[in-house]
Amino acid sequence: MQKPIEIAGVTITPGSRQSIDIPLPSFYTNSSVNMPVHVIHGRRPGPVLLVSAAIHGDEINGVEIIRRLLVKKSIDRIKGTLIAIPVVNVYGFVSKSRYLPDRRDLNRSFPGYENGSMASRLAHVVMTQIIPHTTHIIDLHTGAVNRENLPQIRAKLQDNPELETLARAFGVPVILNAELLQNSFRAAAFDRGIGVLLYEAGEALRFDEVSIRAGVRGVLQVMIELGMRTRSKRSRQVESMVANTSRWVRAGQSGILRALVGTGTKVQEGDLLAYINNPLGENTEELISPISGIIIGKTNLPLVFAGEALFNIASYEEIDQVADNIDAYNDELDPNTDERLSDEPPLV
Repeated sequence: MQKPIEIAGVTITPGSRQSIDIPLPSFYTNSSVNMPVHVIHGRRPGPVLLVSAAIHGDEINGVEIIRRLLVKKSIDRIKGTLIAIPVVNVYGFVSKSRYLPDRRDLNRSFPGYENGSMASRLAHVVMTQIIPHTTHIIDLHTGAVNRENLPQIRAKLQDNPELETLARAFGVPVILNAELLQNSFRAAAFDRGIGVLLYEAGEALRFDEVSIRAGVRGVLQVMIELGMRTRSKRSRQVESMVANTSRWVRAGQSGILRALVGTGTKVQEGDLLAYINNPLGENTEELISPISGIIIGKTNLPLVFAGEALFNIASYEEIDQVADNIDAYNDELDPNTDERLSDEPPLV
């Protein structure tokens, strides 16, 4: 049997689960603020997996992914420990904002400082109260407001075969080999020897059923790969392919965007992606794909300014194979085509 674990002064004994409210700086109304943390501490020793969401307060798909994860009947029988933080940026979450009240980006404020800005203090709480217990991390994100991301894993894979194995185990068709951004959560964890899988899917302030199902299944499959859960007879291996580069296509002029391709679409260099014109239909610009690859992100707002990022294309040589994998994956997870019975009613 493994030893008890203590977080924020609360002791969790082996074979139990506990919800913890970690105190944060209060609102200026003197209302208290707490970061909710749920710990499932297995009886047997094993990895300590942190699953976090809403580092950006408007990215809510991860909140639902964690809710579904915690109500799984088998989750109490894990080997090791699961730490789940459904809402890291509590301040942004309650105001439906990506940022904190001081307009800082929490994901550019790590590792933080005890006496720093609000963002810095919140980052410091995560790094001091949670990270010392953690061996592995899955951080759940979505696109920004009016920007949609295809379900994908981003991770720094160079010289890290274990992290690549876990990225493939997550089971989404697209993996992006992504460098660490300065002062990001991933970079701060990496400096402490902890690899992070960053899951991107869907759009801010919106639930997306396929993205949520993909996230729940991905986390469970990583737990299997880590030895925290037993492998299900029904589990299927999705072929994931790594892209080492991606490129944004930007608007050459301001106007009204008429997009012709969606996320998951394969494009060849020279393909027409969209038109941009003024409200009178004049001065039409054709947006052409500069590379061959897969659309992994796009704007959903047709009103655009010059220079605005519109389509994110991951570069692949095996475009047809990746596109086929994406189509099969979507069919499997879409509630309209999924042949399996789900524990959860699909969100619409």
